[in-house]
Amino acid sequence: MGDKLVWEQIGFSFVQHYYQIFNNGRTQLGAVYIDTSCPTWEGQQCQDKAAIMEKLSSLLFQKIQHSITAQDHQSTPDSCILSMVVGQLKIKKDPIMEFHQIFLLKNINDAWVCISDMYRLALHHFG
Repeated sequence: MGDKLVWEQIGFSFVQHYYQIFNNGRTQLGAVYIDTSCPTWEGQQCQDKAAIMEKLSSLLFQKIQHSITAQDHQSTPDSCILSMVVGQLKIKKDPIMEFHQIFLLKNINDAWVCISDMYRLALHHFG
């Protein structure tokens, strides 16, 4: 990671941390969000930490495994980091599914938090 720009290092570390927590105990993800965070999962928007945690707790599966296949990180003019993740996930005996997730990260009180994210399974519905 030594040859990566600082925002790439931060973005990469955040993504690794996020999915490790998600895979092993998603109810602990509250630490990466703040009260004004606004994620959208499959078109359903949440706003505030309590709603985010309620959504994460309501997911029907207990175990999930994410595999990250690509990620890109950019700095933004307002000192945030925009991270795009492409990967696969596996839940029990279900087939492997692809997903995309975008995070907007901001440094607040010397900690990088997610102020916004968008998540979609890579499903295509034709006709």
